[in-house]
Amino acid sequence: MSAKVAIIGRPNVGKSTLFNRLVGKKLALVDDEPGVTRDRREGDGRLADLAFTIVDTAGLEEGDPETLVGRMRAQTEAALLDCDAILFVIDARAGVTGADRHFAQAVRRAGKPIIVIANKAEGGAGRDGVYEAFSLGLGEPIAFSAEHGEGLDELYDALVEALPAAARLDPDEEDEAAPLVLGEEEDGSELDLAKPLRIAVLGRPNAGKSTLINRVLDEDRLLTGPEPGITRDSIGLDAEWKGRKLKIFDTAGLRRKSRVVEKVEKLAVADALRAVRFAEVVVLLLDATIPFEKQDLTLADLVADEGRALVIGLNKWDLIDNKSDRARELREEADRLLPQLRGTRVIPVSGLTGAHLDRLMEAIVQTHEIWNMRISTGRLNRWLAPVVDATPPPAVSGRRVKIRYITQPKARPPFFILFGTSVASIPESYKRYLVNGLRETFGLIGVPIRLSMRSGGENPYAPKKRRG
Repeated sequence: MSAKVAIIGRPNVGKSTLFNRLVGKKLALVDDEPGVTRDRREGDGRLADLAFTIVDTAGLEEGDPETLVGRMRAQTEAALLDCDAILFVIDARAGVTGADRHFAQAVRRAGKPIIVIANKAEGGAGRDGVYEAFSLGLGEPIAFSAEHGEGLDELYDALVEALPAAARLDPDEEDEAAPLVLGEEEDGSELDLAKPLRIAVLGRPNAGKSTLINRVLDEDRLLTGPEPGITRDSIGLDAEWKGRKLKIFDTAGLRRKSRVVEKVEKLAVADALRAVRFAEVVVLLLDATIPFEKQDLTLADLVADEGRALVIGLNKWDLIDNKSDRARELREEADRLLPQLRGTRVIPVSGLTGAHLDRLMEAIVQTHEIWNMRISTGRLNRWLAPVVDATPPPAVSGRRVKIRYITQPKARPPFFILFGTSVASIPESYKRYLVNGLRETFGLIGVPIRLSMRSGGENPYAPKKRRG
């Protein structure tokens, strides 16, 4: 198990900037507004030959356990219990505050090695604040700049002393590729069961996304509560279901664009869209009591445009009466409102009780397999010939359109190329006819289908003419 380092401190001292510096990517949201981070976020940290899990936290603000602040504090305390070392961050320019002294007592009680980071000390700024940090009684502070990377050598030396020997990499390991994280995409379209299946959970605010993910993880890993918009960062969490490795991304609730005015919410929306872009399957989670509002349909369109596989989850199913009739109605409504993704699996589920969670996970895995599906050219053309004979493409400006053959060069999502004469002139209605036929015949449900037209080319599957 990787050594863990938790970043602790009051709001707005630069914890998330330090997190991003150590993971080498801008994964955590950063803004001048205090309190942007709410959930604890984990990443793969590297510093020279040290490898560790770095944990960004919300801080240790006092609050009633039932309040949002109180629940954020509980997440931070959980990170303290689970870590091997603590990076206690203060703002060197502001000096040591009463809140810093209060939090210093809390981290001291954790009984873990503590490294004091006097951040925002670039170019010698905040020198008085650095010296003042000695008064915390937590050891010698490091003058640091997370923004500019100053002080990394001193931090490395401190971490070597604080972390177990297992955090040091062998020389042979240092050149190995880092594991895939949000923001990276692998090439190819082969289904690799050794890699985690990447799932993004998307939806409007208060649809219950974090509650559902906590149920999958079987722990209160993410902040939940009645307040809409709690989640801001797109947090990636490792999970496993029936032996299958998963990487699940919780995302911020997405409101209509016209309602998004605050800078932090705009950052959170961009982070959520980024999670969709690098997911393989997106679970569009709807509130079953108010499903298929305009924003839900907009989000489904977004998933299709990005070429991701889609599963629709009807959350809060425990609140629905006449469940059987209502489920049938909502499946029919999904087909009517989302014709471009006809047949998408619609799974009633309850994040609160865990009802139908296995059905949802099965639907995710099955849809992922379809997203990766490759259909042989022979099968495709045995399907195409009678379809075109039964309903030929309409002539365009008096010119006859002749379709020769079809092939699938790639998957993720399924992508087909239609070859023939004047096929670029085929109207959209006929393209939809072909796409619907592909979807129905080959069971391509829950995935967008790409169809491209290319003129010329002989059908390699047509009977060969005899010579002589």
